[in-house]
Amino acid sequence: MKIIPRDFRVREGDEVSLKKWPTIIDPFYKSKAQYQELLADHVTRLSSQQQLLYASNRHAILLIFQAMDAAGKDGAIRHVMSGVNPQGCQVFSYKHPSATELQHDFLWRTTRDLPERGRIGIFNRSYYEEVLIVRVHRQILLNEGLPDTPHNDKTLWENRYRSINNLERHLHANGTRIVKFFLHLSKEEQRKRFLARIDQPEKNWKFSMADVEERKFWKQYMKAYEECLSATSTDNCPWYVVPADDKENARLIVSRIVVDTLEELKMSYPKTSEQRREELLSIRKRLME
Repeated sequence: MKIIPRDFRVREGDEVSLKKWPTIIDPFYKSKAQYQELLADHVTRLSSQQQLLYASNRHAILLIFQAMDAAGKDGAIRHVMSGVNPQGCQVFSYKHPSATELQHDFLWRTTRDLPERGRIGIFNRSYYEEVLIVRVHRQILLNEGLPDTPHNDKTLWENRYRSINNLERHLHANGTRIVKFFLHLSKEEQRKRFLARIDQPEKNWKFSMADVEERKFWKQYMKAYEECLSATSTDNCPWYVVPADDKENARLIVSRIVVDTLEELKMSYPKTSEQRREELLSIRKRLME
């Protein structure tokens, strides 16, 4: 069975209902060995494309990962990007904003970390937290120093969606290709993964009581994600809803989408000019002597 990226893509203008998007599907691999073989192929192709991206120096790639806790963002990033040259890739994770960050607009702290041309940037959580966790926990807004917090929720979030879409439209026009992944995890699978983090000592560090407390807001988070995906998935900067209950399957889907995104750029290595070629031949002659 072949992975078809458009099957997971939220089309621009679609109204998303996450109940209609599965958290698990038939796997694209028949065994652990085949999974490793498929992932290795994707990683090899991704590595080759990353070298082209760096050499051509015309585009940047921004990968955004959003999900509920324990959905597998870290693992997906680690496995999918395992073959990429570290010099050509940067990963940023965003937690609670610092006092300095709160003195700026909500897009400021992430725009500082946007990838330069020739590189792949990865946001593990992102500016989308400002229409997700901030929406679920409205008290966070009180610390953001807004000059006039709208009393109308609809106006507040629509303004932020507009700001995000405008930013992403600007980045696309200037060579940055943005691909956004929502790792769609079921509440039951999250429960199992939390239990595993408790039962396996080497995973204890991943778990905190705050993770359990956030489960109380599951419905509110799903509503926030639905409206976010509906409002900000565009033809040029799409969201992909990736079934995440099967970690291996999710990694294959993510890696295939990233590879396709790069290959669609149809990049090539810079051509050597005649003058440059003569210079190189002259240097070669000197080295041979």
